[in-house]
Amino acid sequence: QVQLVESGGGSMQAGGSLRLSCSISTYDYYTYCSGWFRQVPGKDREAVAILYRRWGDITYADSVAGRFTISQDNAKTTVSLEMNSLKPEDTAMYYCAAGPGNGCITQPNKYNYWGRGTQVTVSS
Repeated sequence: QVQLVESGGGSMQAGGSLRLSCSISTYDYYTYCSGWFRQVPGKDREAVAILYRRWGDITYADSVAGRFTISQDNAKTTVSLEMNSLKPEDTAMYYCAAGPGNGCITQPNKYNYWGRGTQVTVSS
């Protein structure tokens, strides 16, 4: 059973920084694609940053490019999201996800495994 456990998040003023971490219990083909998604009430879940864990290919949403950084630790057990220059529009529930390594796309339905989510709130 693949498990994803998020940590980090919380409240921050605009311009500040937060770091999210996701512990992923397995490193294999079925979890080679990983990513951070976010969702606000009434809207679809959207991809923030996607990482191909095997070779390090990364994709960012236009809205966070240059401000957020996704990374993986050397042990390949944790995928983190460093969020800088936070804006009120970054406020959302953030989810970590993992899925098979046959193309790491941004559509949420590609990802089979999800964490429970962690709330990020940015005040102006």
